[in-house]
Amino acid sequence: MELIDLSAIDLNLLVAFEVLFEERSVTAAATRLYLGQPAMSAALGRLRTLFQDELFIRIGREMQPTAKALEIAPGLRAALQQIRQTLEASQTFDSTTSKSTFTIGSSDYTSYVVMPKLLEVCHRIAPNIDFRLIGFAKDCVGELLEQRKIDIALGVFQDPPRQTMQMPLFPEHFVGICRRGHPVINQDTICASLEDATRSQQRYAIAPEIFANLLHALFTIRQDDVGEIDKVLAQCNLQRRVVLTTPHLLVLPAIISSSDLVAAVPSRLVEPFVCQGKLDIFELPVQTEPWMISMLWSKLTDQDQANRWLRQMLKSVCEGI
Repeated sequence: MELIDLSAIDLNLLVAFEVLFEERSVTAAATRLYLGQPAMSAALGRLRTLFQDELFIRIGREMQPTAKALEIAPGLRAALQQIRQTLEASQTFDSTTSKSTFTIGSSDYTSYVVMPKLLEVCHRIAPNIDFRLIGFAKDCVGELLEQRKIDIALGVFQDPPRQTMQMPLFPEHFVGICRRGHPVINQDTICASLEDATRSQQRYAIAPEIFANLLHALFTIRQDDVGEIDKVLAQCNLQRRVVLTTPHLLVLPAIISSSDLVAAVPSRLVEPFVCQGKLDIFELPVQTEPWMISMLWSKLTDQDQANRWLRQMLKSVCEGI
């Protein structure tokens, strides 16, 4: 059976048919569609030509549907309703009732910092929305976004892929951590004591030479033992010993709190451990550049209502981080 070429059909005629079927009056249908009666009569004429049937015949004061009209009406009305629902779904997103599942590309660090707050808020205002977190390689993030395998990516994107958009969320910087009571935190090695309101928030500064002679742990996903700290130390003709490397950032606070190792980690990672009395924070004696945690999304989903809602939620929760 040869398919009908829809491009040759004015789909507005189907709307005219639907309204005529419901109103049983050319005048009433014209009023409902904000048309003049001649225009409505012309639409009926074109419908009759299209379906090769009278479709509606005046009997008394009403336009009664023919057998052909009664036959095609259910299918046409269902098709128009489906189109309306599709258009409405693309234009609105109700977080209070949505059962959407969002997939976020995220490292353990960004998940640790962002997700507890996001879930807390969503539990109140979007209780039926689910989240999936997956890791990703930065050189694949553009493809993952384009193929809709992830909705949003969180991280540091100094050179974002083409056809993506980026929004900064919060700045971050390195701090040094050691266990509470570490020998480095004593009167012989402290250069300065940077005290806040409470002992648990106290920070210290130590000399570069002392820092370099400590035993270090390093977070790295490159399977090497050279980090940003090593590059800066080299400029000062200093070298450190890296006793441990790990691709798992979140394991470092536990390791540091039970050993004499020290590490440079993002500041937001350690605040809970410091408050628990397990770690001390010290200012790094070498200068490292801060960085920005951002979210990345595809231009393909830039105007998608659900994706826009997720981006707004992430921006909102990160303002308080």
